[in-house]
Amino acid sequence: MPRRKVRKKGAARGGDSSEGDTEETGSIVSSHLSEPDSILEEEPQQGDNVDETDAQDVLEEKIKELIDGTTQKSANGRKDCLEGLKKALARKVLTDFIENRKVTISDCVERCIKKGKSDEQALAASVGTLLLIQLGAGDDSEGIFNDLRHLLKTTLLDKTAAPKGRASCALFLGLGCFLAAEDYETVMECMTALEHVFSLSYLKGDGTAPSHTPAIAALHCAALSAWTLLLSIAPPSRVPQLVDSHLGKLPSLLHSDDVSLRIEAGESIAMFHELAREQNEDFDMENVEELVVTLRGLATDSNKYRAKKDRRQQRSSFRDIIRTIQENEIPHEIIKFGPEILELDGWVKKRQYVAFREVLGSGTNIHLQENVLLRDIFGLGAPIIMSGPGAPKKANRFERHHYNSQAFKARTKVRSKQRDKRTAVL
Repeated sequence: MPRRKVRKKGAARGGDSSEGDTEETGSIVSSHLSEPDSILEEEPQQGDNVDETDAQDVLEEKIKELIDGTTQKSANGRKDCLEGLKKALARKVLTDFIENRKVTISDCVERCIKKGKSDEQALAASVGTLLLIQLGAGDDSEGIFNDLRHLLKTTLLDKTAAPKGRASCALFLGLGCFLAAEDYETVMECMTALEHVFSLSYLKGDGTAPSHTPAIAALHCAALSAWTLLLSIAPPSRVPQLVDSHLGKLPSLLHSDDVSLRIEAGESIAMFHELAREQNEDFDMENVEELVVTLRGLATDSNKYRAKKDRRQQRSSFRDIIRTIQENEIPHEIIKFGPEILELDGWVKKRQYVAFREVLGSGTNIHLQENVLLRDIFGLGAPIIMSGPGAPKKANRFERHHYNSQAFKARTKVRSKQRDKRTAVL
């Protein structure tokens, strides 16, 4: 059996999210469309005179205005509304509310991807991905994804489109296919489109790595990330074929100038080994010694021309990758959220978690607690009741203050005795 390495991690943070989480939300359509953030951040506390139902009604009215705002003529106004809608869908589970507006939101996403540029396309694709996460697996998600799939592929493969918009379409295509593909042939079709993009970073005929702008490198990384997510759901019968056709090509991406693409390629190779060894414990790819030499070089890279943060991230990632390939040791991480934990046992679960975290950002914990779809994917069971008669009582502000005050006094008494000169040993 593979050995496990346990690493404890804290709750998902906003810094892990995709672009846009640190920007203020606003709109020129209405003077108060910029308020969803404040509503989302104001959680009612026990003892406070807050009507949770009223707060929910206000939030839903704001979201309706944001949806309407995506049809305005101003491009900046549409982007502001899409940004607000993205934050609302990421930070709250609103399945019932979204269910009645799924067609309207889907139409807005389609319109903005078709007619928008760069940022607008990226935001619209993010909103489309969040729409599927809110709806969960089922006929509704499948219908919306099938309606948008051709547009996503067309935009992804359009070299005249902005790389930022294409990258978001790649993530939408990957996660949408993961959640709502009707059969595995659809999955393979999407994987082929994604590979057509990131394969442009394979080594050239003379053995040198192609040079790309940071925006194109980010696009290739997004396409590879989405491709690897779909690899994680490959049926066991398809794994040998995928190993034969792709595992030999991926090591060439380890020579890319982009650190994120190198790490993504390394983790894809590690996932291939994990999947192959589930069927054959003795699996090893051809030229594995040459691969290990490359991986060790990246795990000990100290080139000063790379940023210190990039070097640290790269070394940490490739140490884990080497352990998987050489020692058959799979990573085992623990994610804490609320009163629960999520165990990421291996590269497959890790890739799936990271895919959702990239879309949900700071709302990852909320969705892990309340979203039935995510809880089903990660085997967390039914949502735990956090409010109502069956929920554990949360101390109010006065009770917390009183407890902290008493604990402080107790610590002071103990420390005073310990510091008393009369107890000093001479």
